[in-house]
Amino acid sequence: MEGECRAPQARSSGLPAGGGGGESPGGDAPLPGSSGSSALLQAEVLDLDEDEDDLEVFSKDASLMDMNSFSPVMPTSPLSMINQVKFEDEPDLKDLFITVDEPESHVTTIETFITYRIITKTSRGEFDSSEFEVRRRYQDFLWLKERLEEAHPTLIIPELSSHKKQGPGLLSRMGQTVRSVALSMRGVKSRPEEFMEMNNFIEIFSQKINLIDKISQRIYKEEREYFDEMKEYGPIHILWSASEEDLADTLKGVASCIDRCCKATEKRMSGLSEALLPVVHEYVLYSEMLMGVMKRRDQIQAELDSKVEALTSKKADTDLLTEEIGKLEDKVECANNALKADWERWKQNMQNDIKSAFTDMAEENIHSYEQCLATWESFLTSQTDLHLEEASEDKS
Repeated sequence: MEGECRAPQARSSGLPAGGGGGESPGGDAPLPGSSGSSALLQAEVLDLDEDEDDLEVFSKDASLMDMNSFSPVMPTSPLSMINQVKFEDEPDLKDLFITVDEPESHVTTIETFITYRIITKTSRGEFDSSEFEVRRRYQDFLWLKERLEEAHPTLIIPELSSHKKQGPGLLSRMGQTVRSVALSMRGVKSRPEEFMEMNNFIEIFSQKINLIDKISQRIYKEEREYFDEMKEYGPIHILWSASEEDLADTLKGVASCIDRCCKATEKRMSGLSEALLPVVHEYVLYSEMLMGVMKRRDQIQAELDSKVEALTSKKADTDLLTEEIGKLEDKVECANNALKADWERWKQNMQNDIKSAFTDMAEENIHSYEQCLATWESFLTSQTDLHLEEASEDKS
């Protein structure tokens, strides 16, 4: 029971999305199971054979990933997917740092797969060394997540998801609907009020964060189209100035202003792709994972309810049922306590992450607009002064 009540808590989520291969974990160092939203690592998705369990992996040193892997316009970011996680047993104690980076492609006669470098640095005395470095593949991360969920079914374990290029098919969606209906029919009879509120929060949060994700992606797409169009105007004005001797200086000045605005817009787009979109999309994944956590909690309580009902109707050995019920009551209590504690931590982190992402984006937008405004005001002022000087000379 104690094992279900305590577990390391990760501040944020985002394991490398990918697939391929199925070896069991090994090695002589701890295998971290997540990567957070605090490091500065650029990433790019490389699409390999689709038969390799939706194999989509990341390489560093690139600013944008293949947009088709998440959505038509979804860029990646150093804020999530491959970077750094800080495990915190206590809020003010940060003594275990894990970095996931440097993906490498491996091609054999049988399969193609990707491995990632994992560096663990710690000052904890229970480890034999202060630093470990190993390489692991996607299936190892998947194995770890499954084991963590088995051991801690109601802890909010950072999301690990294979991102498909297209959504689930009709049959898959129908199957999910049937399973959901069946679960609701045989679900818990009396879910505690606090978990009802939690479940309602997750449903509303999921709807809103998915809507924000779609809107943010659309904004990014429109910004990209605007940028691509605007950067063509500079060269056009330069060419125009060659055929208009009297307007040459003015047209070149306009071209210079456009060029500066293009740079400001590009920087603003970079902030959008690196600071906002990945955070929003990460919490889209979190909303899906939270639904799974609530489902596992309900399953534990439903098992207890069924045993209590069997004992009430005396359909089985009462002594054996009484013993099983006692164990399940302990399990339900432990699961509930773990979820409540982890829920508050997750909500606080979520609020901080989203607030920070939108605040940073707003500040970047303001700075970008101020730069463009100052550029054009300076140009217009210089043009006005030039015209006044020419008018004064004409009067003379």
